[in-house]
Amino acid sequence: MKKYLILVLLLSISGFSQEIALLKYNGGGDWYANPTSLPNLIKYANQNINTKIKSKPATVEPSSPDLFSYPFVHMTGHGNVVFSDSDIINLRNYMLSGGFLHIDDNYGMNEFIRKEISKIFPNNNLVELPASHPIFQTPNVFAGGLPKIHEHDGKRPQAFGIFENNRLVLLYTYECDLGDGWEDAEVNNDPKEVREKALKMGVNILNYIFKN
Repeated sequence: MKKYLILVLLLSISGFSQEIALLKYNGGGDWYANPTSLPNLIKYANQNINTKIKSKPATVEPSSPDLFSYPFVHMTGHGNVVFSDSDIINLRNYMLSGGFLHIDDNYGMNEFIRKEISKIFPNNNLVELPASHPIFQTPNVFAGGLPKIHEHDGKRPQAFGIFENNRLVLLYTYECDLGDGWEDAEVNNDPKEVREKALKMGVNILNYIFKN
């Protein structure tokens, strides 16, 4: 109950300076990939949807009690992911208590992260979100659903979710690479319109969390 109340307070107090976090996981994957992506997304969100998110994201480990201090946690990387039993329990409790986990495959994470998600929610399957889902509708409309930011294997971008009691608690973005689009312009040399598209989708995710 105490953990749940922390999340409720973070999500509901008007004018409160919020903080979001990057997940530091084990397994050898580069959890630290895209170091400029979250700061850029935070700046864009604060300017465009009037959020009050601290400019520097925190770093949090899956089994840490500090996880419950952040209403939004982002996870990315290219490789292996391993959650311990305590990680799994803590992540499940976090999301069931009101927290939200966004996992963005930076290419090469898919086969590993799907196994770990199934451990967190063994009775829930990842469900592809339709383009009509609210996360694609406001404040920016993505009529075709998740946008394509980077090409890897020529596959279409897909957004998958885990739902609990009709609430989206986990978002997994695949074959999209939103985080690369949030990075500083010179990192990936993406055109301005591609970066803008990625940032707008990121704002939609934050808007869904903070304003619903």
